Amino acid sequence: MNHLPLIIKREYLTKVKNKSFIVMTFLSPIIMMILISVVAYLSQLNNDKQRTISILDESGLVKDAFQNSEHTKYHMIEDMTLVEAKAIVKETSNYGLLYIGKLDATNFEPKQIEFFSEESPSLSLISDLESILERKLTDVKLQREGVDIEKIKTSKASVAIEQESFDGQKTSKTDSIVKLIFGGAAGYLLFMFIIIYGNMIMRSVIEEKTSRIIEVIISSVKPVQLMLGKIIGTSLAGITQFLVWILLGGVLLIIISAVFGIDMAQMQSPQEEMMKQAMQNPEMTMQVQDIMNAFYNLPITNLIIAFVLFFISGYLLYSSLYASIGAAVDNETDTQQFLLPIMMPLILAVYIGFFTVIEDPHGTVSTVFSFIPFTSPVVMLMRIPFGVPLWQQVLSLLILIGTFILIVWFAAKIYRVGILMYGKKPSYKELMKWIKY
Repeated sequence: MNHLPLIIKREYLTKVKNKSFIVMTFLSPIIMMILISVVAYLSQLNNDKQRTISILDESGLVKDAFQNSEHTKYHMIEDMTLVEAKAIVKETSNYGLLYIGKLDATNFEPKQIEFFSEESPSLSLISDLESILERKLTDVKLQREGVDIEKIKTSKASVAIEQESFDGQKTSKTDSIVKLIFGGAAGYLLFMFIIIYGNMIMRSVIEEKTSRIIEVIISSVKPVQLMLGKIIGTSLAGITQFLVWILLGGVLLIIISAVFGIDMAQMQSPQEEMMKQAMQNPEMTMQVQDIMNAFYNLPITNLIIAFVLFFISGYLLYSSLYASIGAAVDNETDTQQFLLPIMMPLILAVYIGFFTVIEDPHGTVSTVFSFIPFTSPVVMLMRIPFGVPLWQQVLSLLILIGTFILIVWFAAKIYRVGILMYGKKPSYKELMKWIKY
């Protein structure tokens, strides 16, 4: 009789009704939203703070270079010494004083530029001031040497190489970036899911083994069915938890933003103001349009189907290994020697995905590792957005499924023997004996 559906139902209900599972399912997004809200609130306070910077320009070259912004005001000081200017700025509690000495207008080295403040200034502020001064002083120097700046600006050439395959499909650098983001997100999501819920399966097996419940269950259920039921049931519980996190997190984010008036957009970097100005630029508008076109050019149907198939197959493959490890040991301390061989292919897959697939998605290394079953779920998911032939995807998936069936067969043998073993730390040699039984 097939007991698999009953085992899946039991495992799922056991997990979702567990008090710690319920608490963490609802408590985790609450804690996360509180942390995000605190960061957003502090960032909002920081961004709402207006800074006034006084400028003493003894050279007279950069008076018109500084333009007031939403959070930074510039105040020019004239007809006073540096000592007097420092005293006035300190009394008025301005953020700082930018001092520009008497620079040589024909051949100057801008070393007589200093910034005085009560506290250490932020790196972004100093970088902004340096950029403004560099642009202005460069223009001044070019003018002193008789160079027409307007001609230089109008003579600048903007080059954007159009990319097109021999079949006539057009692509761009933006397409590659969007593909990289989708592939990287898919591969990394699978990596994290395997680690989090694979460990959950392993701990569940160890818990039942140590409580001796498994001795009753194993008398009427085949080890393969028991192992698959535990893997599928725990996976469904994990998916349920993940969906609750997303829904509850989104609701809490909306409620916190409305009640406390926190603008989550304030969590953006200090360069947000510059980004807003850049978005008004026609060139930036074109880039946004390129991103939208790149998104629409993605093989969405292929990505979704491949993601589901490779995600499920890869997760089941590694979950069976986690379950066999849980059956072989008596406590989590003994699992460390067996976890490293499982983690190494995953880490290698992520490394290859982010450092090799990015550079050459169709190269030898990327292609080979997209067929190796222990790395293919991550590597192939990161390659598919760049256009992988369908026969390669099907072949890689068939190899992965075949390996999963083979691993399940071996893992079930270990599971069958190890689940009833107590008080003995297994070795790799001992596991080989269990497989032969």
